[in-house]
Amino acid sequence: MAVDALLLPGTGDAQVVVPAPKAGAGNWVGGASAFLDGSTVYLAYRVRRPLDQGRGVGVVVARSEDGLQFDTICQVHRSDVGAESLERPVVIRRPDGGWRLYVSCATPGSKHWWIEAFDADRPEDLAHGTRTMVMPGDDVTAVKDPVIVIRDGAWQMWVCEHPLDVPGHEDRMSTAWATSNDGLVWTRHATVLEPSPGSWDARGTRISAVLSHDPLVVLYDGRATADDDRHEVSGVARSDGSGRLVPDPLAPVLRSPHGRGAFRYATSVAIPDGSVRFYVERERPDGAHDLVTYLAQR
Repeated sequence: MAVDALLLPGTGDAQVVVPAPKAGAGNWVGGASAFLDGSTVYLAYRVRRPLDQGRGVGVVVARSEDGLQFDTICQVHRSDVGAESLERPVVIRRPDGGWRLYVSCATPGSKHWWIEAFDADRPEDLAHGTRTMVMPGDDVTAVKDPVIVIRDGAWQMWVCEHPLDVPGHEDRMSTAWATSNDGLVWTRHATVLEPSPGSWDARGTRISAVLSHDPLVVLYDGRATADDDRHEVSGVARSDGSGRLVPDPLAPVLRSPHGRGAFRYATSVAIPDGSVRFYVERERPDGAHDLVTYLAQR
C-alpha cells in the first residue's frame, strides 16, 4: 500500500469531541480506542490531570450515533482498580456478544504498569463487570496502552513495553505482539517495533492503530528524547515480511500545529462508505490536549 493510498488523520478540519478537563499543560483527554458496532461508535478514553493533581484519574466509555456527539455510559476511576494512574483503555465487543474493557493501570509508588479487563453483557455495565488480570508485567517490564483486534475469532494485541532495568530511564518504549484464543490469556511472541537511533522516534515507539492487515500497516507514536515523554507525535510503520514493523521514511510525521506538537494515541473506525474516522489526542495552544476527530476520505 503506497503512502498516497493511505488514509491518515491530520488533514482537513479537526472537530473536538471531548475537550480537555481544564486549560493548561497536563490537562489532557485522549488515549482513546474506538469500536464500531453496527452504526454506533463506542469510545473509551482516559482523563488526565497534571502530575500534582492525580495524573490519569479515570477512564470513560461513551457512545455516539454520528461519531461526533458522545454520551457517557460508564466510568472507571483509578481507585476502583487500586492504581496510581490510568492510561489507554480498549473497548471491544466479544465474539459471543458480550463486551470487554481493557484498562492500563500504574502500580502505586513505582514505574510499573499492568493491564486488566472488565467483562459485562452490556457496555453500560463494564465498570462493574468481572475483572481479570490479563497482562501483569514483571519486575523488568511495564506493560500498557494495548491495541487489540479480533480477526476470524483470533485475538491479537500490540502492547507497549517499558523496560525497568535502568532507574530514571523507564520512559523508553517499544511494542510487542501477542495472541490469544479468548482475549484473557495471552502469549507474547516478539518485539515487533523498536526505536530508530538518531530519528524522531529514537526514544520510543508505541503502536496506536492498525491501518491495514494485509499487508500490515500501523500508525505509531514516537519520541526522540526523554524530554518528549507525553509529547509524542505519530508516524507510519509497515511489516517487512518477517513479522517486524519498519518505519516508513516516505510517510509524513503527524504533529499538532500547537505547542510541542503532541499528536498521539490515534484510533480509528472504518465507515461502510469507505471513509475512516480517526480520533486523536492533540495538543492545543495552551498545552492542554483535546480528543479530536478527523474524517478521512478518498
